[in-house]
Amino acid sequence: MADSSSSSKLLQDSRDDVLELNKDLESIIEAIENISVQLTWMSYDMVALRTGPELGTSMRNLSEAFHRCRAVICGDQDQEMGS
Repeated sequence: MADSSSSSKLLQDSRDDVLELNKDLESIIEAIENISVQLTWMSYDMVALRTGPELGTSMRNLSEAFHRCRAVICGDQDQEMGS
């Protein structure tokens, strides 16, 4: 009987170790995916800015126009006056 309970305990410990390893691997994979997304956006930004330096100016102008339109539509007078 002692062999049965010790093997059962070893089996449970092994399962717990596997579950913990799976959780660790999932968190590592998620971190790597986040880094991959950040690198992709950085690469995209570099290529876009190098191929068209005026893109940065255009994006700022577009952002300012968006904020002005939003201020008018939403009735945010402070933002409208500040732009």
